Parts: sequence; C-alpha cells; structure tokens
Amino acid sequence: MEIASIGIVGAGQMGNGIAHVCALAGYDVMVTDVSQDALDAARVLITKNLDRQVSREKISQDDRDAALARISMTSTLIDCAKSDLIIEAATEREAVKQAIFEDLVPHLAPQTILTSNTSSISITRLGSRTDRPHKFMGFHFMNPVPVMQLVELIRGIATDEETFSACRTVVDRLGKQSAHAEDFPAFIVNRILMPMINEAVYTLYEGVGTITSIDTSMKLGANHPMGPLELADFIGLDTCLAIMNVLHDGLADTKYRPCPLLVKYVEAGWLGRKTQRGFYDYRGENGPVPTR
Repeated sequence: MEIASIGIVGAGQMGNGIAHVCALAGYDVMVTDVSQDALDAARVLITKNLDRQVSREKISQDDRDAALARISMTSTLIDCAKSDLIIEAATEREAVKQAIFEDLVPHLAPQTILTSNTSSISITRLGSRTDRPHKFMGFHFMNPVPVMQLVELIRGIATDEETFSACRTVVDRLGKQSAHAEDFPAFIVNRILMPMINEAVYTLYEGVGTITSIDTSMKLGANHPMGPLELADFIGLDTCLAIMNVLHDGLADTKYRPCPLLVKYVEAGWLGRKTQRGFYDYRGENGPVPTR
C-alpha cells in the first residue's frame, strides 16, 4: 500500500522528532497526546529544530514552512485513526501501549498499519492485542530522530511482507537506513547498548571509577562520542531501567540484572536530562556536575 499520512501517538522526545522527519519528507502528520502542554511544547521544539536546519543550510525556508504546514496536533487519540500508518511513541510501558492500541483499533480502516517505536517490548505480544497482527510491526527510531540515521524494523511473528515493505519504503523516503531485527528482547541496538550502560553503572556502584573517570575512559579509550553515564542521562534512566528489566525478564539471564544503583536513581526521580538530575546535575550555570 502507498502511505500518504502518518499518525504519531505521543508528543514527547521521540514523537516530536518522528513528526519532524515525516513532515519534512512530505507526509501529512497528525500528532496526538493526552497533554496539551506536551503538544504545545512539541510544536515549539519542532519549529526550533527546523529553524536550526535552515540556518545551517540543511533545508530551505520553503521546506521548513511546508513541513510545519503538514503537521496537525490533537489531544483526541482517535483523530489520528484515519492515518495510513500509525507510529505509537508513548512511554516505554507495555500496559500504556496496549491501552492505546485497544482504543485505536475500533476506529481504524482495514488497511491501516499499526507500529510501535518501542525500544525493547515484544512486537508479537503487542500485535496480538490488536485485530491486525499481520499489519503490526516495530518501527524503532533512534534519538535524536532528526540526526540519527538508523531505524530498526522489527517483524512480529505474524507480520506480513506487504507491511514490512511499506514500512521500509517509508524509512527510505525519510532518507534513513533501515536494519531488520528479529523480535527478541531489546532487538539489536539496545540488546548491545543497554548492558554496556548497566555495566558502567555497576562500575560506579562498585567503586571501580568515578562518573568522570568512567565517561572519560570510554570517550578517550574506546572513541565513544559520549560516555555511558552521560548517554544514560540523555536517554533517560527510567528508560534504561525499563529496557534492562525487559532483558532480564525476557531472557532469564542474571547478566542482565539491573544495577541496584540505577534502580536507586530512578526511585529518587533522578532520570537524567529530562529532570535536570541523573548521573550529572544539569541545574548549574557552569555545566553538568557529577552527582557522585
């Protein structure tokens, strides 16, 4: 099927980035969120990011204006049900995602494709709660969406070839690179990345190194652009913990046990950049300061 319109559920960090790149690629985009404040903030951020691309001569002013004109926003979930493709980008909690799909299904056209931007949860299980597991798959963008080139495409056990091909065509039109991952916990990127971050937290927890020494070691010793603890703050410590729990529960291997220190930070509400405190404190005027 040919996809002309895309509905995006969730206006947060991932949702607004997905809306940005889809609108810029010529798709009509409908963004929905339960919070009007989140929708307003998303509109401001998308505009700011498009303006930055204009100033850097990545896109033209006409491209920027056309992209903004293609984006509509609503706080009513079923308003996006008429879209050809729906990308769920809500919080990384399975119950929340299942509830969204259950509310959408009665209002969808038979040909509508449902996808989830989940970074770890079973696509087969999510799809089984809908009326179209054959038209359901994982559509996992990387953060920040306008910058990162990879999109993981994950088939559930029932996903048909037409659905997979349609989603791969969307990725191509966005100017991004797709990678096919099988439907196992955390897929490819996070199956490798999150245990590394978790091990960095263990290294801190066990006193092997400080926050600064751990991040400096990985940046200068392994040529990583960001240290693992800095990256964890950027992703969100709650998201890191959720993915580690999926790995631990889904694979039943103790090597995926979340570090108790990571759990403690999440319990404290120190979730990283989005709360201004995580492994670093971002509230000062002189830049991030390690919290341990």
